[in-house]
Amino acid sequence: MKANLRLRTTLGALGLLMLPALGVMAAPAATPEPAAPAGTAINAQDPTQLIQDVASSILKELESNRAAYVNNPNNVRALADKYLLPYFDTRYAAQLVLGKYWRSATEDQRTRFIKAFQDSMLQNYGNALVNFTANKLKVLPGHVDPGADQASVSTTINRDNGTTVPVIYVLHKTAEGWKAWDVKIEGISYVKSFRDDFAAQIDQKGLEAVITRLESGERPAGLPVAK
Repeated sequence: MKANLRLRTTLGALGLLMLPALGVMAAPAATPEPAAPAGTAINAQDPTQLIQDVASSILKELESNRAAYVNNPNNVRALADKYLLPYFDTRYAAQLVLGKYWRSATEDQRTRFIKAFQDSMLQNYGNALVNFTANKLKVLPGHVDPGADQASVSTTINRDNGTTVPVIYVLHKTAEGWKAWDVKIEGISYVKSFRDDFAAQIDQKGLEAVITRLESGERPAGLPVAK
């Protein structure tokens, strides 16, 4: 897809926050040694501050333990599980990715799809997270009306070649506070891009076949490659 081709150029710098916005849950893993200091308190009641706090907390742990993460990238799962999972609506994002197929899927298929999809995404992008540094991400000031239940947080990603990429995180209010469920890079929605990719695969081979392929570790043909 043209959308996915455009997305590929920015993914290496998006290792921090692109995962959760796509509804990726991280599987538990061993905590890296030595133990990292506690991160910044995260304010889930303000969407802009939420994005900033999550980024700051992850950056603190990376800077204190970067060698441990570089030497054992599997530890990134524990980092993502600690700081990303609580603030992203994984089930909602997966439901939107499957679209009409979510309604006809069994609860077992839904559960398996979420897990297989998250594992595929985490494996594809996890290594990029260890390269996240303070100068990569800038969260722009924003305001959300007190009664709003939807919000967008604008950020910019600084690429290694000196260019910047506009990235917008889409969030909604839940009983636990604000949670993200989509990310738009240069106007392209990840949820929509992946929904289109999976829809084509499901139409051809069926939902069960797509889930089985994901569970086997095979990367979907339309999945962007992190660079």
